[in-house]
Amino acid sequence: MTDISLDGRTLVGVENTDDGDVSSETRFQFEQEDERIYATYAGGEVVDGHLVGTFDGRRWEIRYVQLTEDGETATGRSSGRVERLDDGRVRVEDEWEWESKSGSGASVLEEISE
Repeated sequence: MTDISLDGRTLVGVENTDDGDVSSETRFQFEQEDERIYATYAGGEVVDGHLVGTFDGRRWEIRYVQLTEDGETATGRSSGRVERLDDGRVRVEDEWEWESKSGSGASVLEEISE
């Protein structure tokens, strides 16, 4: 399996559990340097979000912080499996947990073409 780079990719939420704030309106803009990944995200309930973590080309471990439309700040962490779809886009199946409040769940992000 070839390692995947997230650098320059834009992903959106396609699935999420009820405790999550990410939706199909949430866009993630990724940067990658070696095994470090960074992203800013916004859309839907999320006004401003940032994530940072490590990515080995197949799995990520990240921490995130965000501000929602209602003025709430929240932090959390997640582990995700990244795969390449048949059409070349990437898909992330992510298991996440809030650290600043109660709740956890699973979400799916997929790359979009701009």
